[in-house]
Amino acid sequence: MAEAPLLAIRTLPSWLLGRAAARGRALVAAALAEEGLKVWHHTVLSAIHDLAPIAQADLGRTVGLDPKDVVGILNDLQSANLVTRTPDPTDRRKNAVSLTPDGTRFLTRCEKLARAANDDLLAPLSKAERDQFMDLLTRITGTDS
Repeated sequence: MAEAPLLAIRTLPSWLLGRAAARGRALVAAALAEEGLKVWHHTVLSAIHDLAPIAQADLGRTVGLDPKDVVGILNDLQSANLVTRTPDPTDRRKNAVSLTPDGTRFLTRCEKLARAANDDLLAPLSKAERDQFMDLLTRITGTDS
């Protein structure tokens, strides 16, 4: 009998984590699409919420996006009245980005959708398993929650 295809690959933790991450991203992307939002837009909104006012260039570095991509995302978000760009108080040559009140409300709705999508992702796990899984992922990635 032939061995299952890609057995050596499918048993690597890195492959399994990648598959789980892809499934999680797809679930979150679908949930955010209900609000007309893309994942990177959500990431940028969340970063602005946590760091505002933040210089546009610093925002790009923080989330790991090319400056041109940040400009495009911020243009979208500003057109939707979710963010404002004003001269940075520490360097007037730069723009500082903040959420509008609409942006804060919108982010709150999107966060609920993203959390629900992650709950779907982790549905096969018990509460204790979810906690343990999150602890293990935090240790593997070297981040803290």
